[in-house]
Amino acid sequence: MPETASESGTTSPSASQPASQAPEQDLSPSPEFAAGANGTAELFEQAEADHEGFWATQARERLTWAKDFDRTLDWSEAPFAKWFVGGELNVAHNCVDRHVDAGNGDRVAIHFEGEGGDTRTITYAELQKDVAKAANALESLGVAKGDRVAIYLPMIPEAVVSMLACARIGAPHSVVFGGFSADALRTRIADAEAKVVITADGQFRRGKPAPLKPAVDAAVTGESPVHKVLVVKRTEGEVEWDDARDVWWHDVVDSASDQHEAVPHDSEHPLFILYTSGTTGKPKGIFHTTGGYLTQAAYTNSVVHDVHPESDVYWCTADIGWVTGHSYIVYGPLANGATQVIYEGTPDTPHQGRWWEIVEKYKVSILYTAPTAIRTFMKWGDDIPAKFDLSSLRVLGSVGEPINPEAWLWYRKHIGGDRAPIVDTWWQTETGGIMISPLPGVTTLEPGSAQRPIPGISAEILDDEGQPLHDPEAVGYLVLTKPWPGMLRGIWGDPERYRETYWSRFGEKYYFAGDGAKYDEKGNIWLLGRVDDVMNVSGHRLSTAEIESALVSHPSVAEAAVVGATDETTGQAVCAFVILRGGFADHGDETVQELRNHVAKEIGPIAKPRQIMVVAELPKTRSGKIMRRLLRDVAENREVGDVTTLADSSVMNLIKQGMSGSSSED
Repeated sequence: MPETASESGTTSPSASQPASQAPEQDLSPSPEFAAGANGTAELFEQAEADHEGFWATQARERLTWAKDFDRTLDWSEAPFAKWFVGGELNVAHNCVDRHVDAGNGDRVAIHFEGEGGDTRTITYAELQKDVAKAANALESLGVAKGDRVAIYLPMIPEAVVSMLACARIGAPHSVVFGGFSADALRTRIADAEAKVVITADGQFRRGKPAPLKPAVDAAVTGESPVHKVLVVKRTEGEVEWDDARDVWWHDVVDSASDQHEAVPHDSEHPLFILYTSGTTGKPKGIFHTTGGYLTQAAYTNSVVHDVHPESDVYWCTADIGWVTGHSYIVYGPLANGATQVIYEGTPDTPHQGRWWEIVEKYKVSILYTAPTAIRTFMKWGDDIPAKFDLSSLRVLGSVGEPINPEAWLWYRKHIGGDRAPIVDTWWQTETGGIMISPLPGVTTLEPGSAQRPIPGISAEILDDEGQPLHDPEAVGYLVLTKPWPGMLRGIWGDPERYRETYWSRFGEKYYFAGDGAKYDEKGNIWLLGRVDDVMNVSGHRLSTAEIESALVSHPSVAEAAVVGATDETTGQAVCAFVILRGGFADHGDETVQELRNHVAKEIGPIAKPRQIMVVAELPKTRSGKIMRRLLRDVAENREVGDVTTLADSSVMNLIKQGMSGSSSED
């Protein structure tokens, strides 16, 4: 989820009709698709008629409860919600055991593809035994219900097994992305007071082994709550070893019993903590509980991704270190009994067609990925996916950041064969699951818009005074107006920060998502990114995402990042950084002026960037998030801030060196 947090839709330079959409396409659902879709128009009617009753039905129909709940929602101590009060269930039982009990033990749960080509096929029956063994091993290391476990693993099956084993015991897990530093790991371990860390000797990235355990060693030195470090042998690399603290996975898990009782836990028992990394201050430990979260993860995976467990092969390309990996790799698909692909490596190792090779190999039918990846594939060229058979794909999804209409249309044409519906999903780490999205089989699609709240979710756009805003094109603030089952239950150990962060802007009646948004003339919602990414240029509110979308709509631009820089005359000025597509040369001022004029044509002269710099790469985290904070430092001639979370910190040096020669407004 996120990492931010904000898993969001996007805006466009012309929200109601992107210029690039000519000739007109029919984006209404096909009758054949609609006939078999999990999502239906009736779901909207049911949710509108009885909000709590709708969610009670979803919980009972999609999950197995050891004890039925007495009350659907307790909102008496808002903004602290309790869902499915009095109910008891076990998440691991719902994700694994019940599928085996139902006779589906031979169904493949996970097709694992290592970066180097090693593979593992794990059935639900095998996964059940693996989870039971891991749960027994964790208990042998002193983990009990309520204890926290930190997980710092690459994208390997043991990561999924570890999360489910924690859920089985009732030990909340805190997964930390494997690209984070030792200091970031130490902070998260300390805040959660994790008793055990599960890690690996290393991981494979771009064809080479990269160490993981040294970061854990550094994070748990000195005063630490950690008693044991459980280590998966993945790369066979040399590691430092503390006999009193460190244990090998193969020594304690492989030898453990494969029998373990899945004891029911209260619906409100904490399931996991996931830290969102802000640009400043202490990371926020978002925590989710058991029944409500699992209900929403299973429901949304079914109706938005249209997963049919008997026939689909599903692939979410996220990392488990982010909320997308929690909800749409581990909990949602496994609760639904789906077959899925998990891939360890990067999209260009050993070649730039690696993903499409995997789609062809496993006949993937549902692909859920990020716009960053899509724009990268655009930059690499249409000819690469054209070499592979992608005809198995029937649903495409987008998550993690705004997707511009150009990328949307490229995705549909070159990956989906102009036939697969695209679900552009907006949600956050905090929401736990998808909130705004088209429903495939129901919605007539609008490229670049997340469109409408899904059934069971209520959202509004408010103006500065907190009043509902309905004027097309007017920019406002996205809020959620009713509690939902997957909502965060707070910030771990800091209830006041929870109130202040999410419920103070418009009062406890509204959850403020932190994102700007607007409606188009059809009533579709267009997400404009974080409110912090809305600039005020000469009194005009402009969205960075909107200008980025306009830049990428130019045929020469593969990717763009826009920031607002302080300007004595206009308050803020638009500064843009662009990557050109292959085959397009940088002609200096000529290129810059052409792009500036293009933005003026698409949006208006007020949005024309003061500066445009053509760059080879943008500063991104390992998860693909563009670090606009660092670009703002460059644009304002400040010392560049912390670059430790970047995938390649040298990118900033190249950008800063080139900035002095970049073209600016005449």
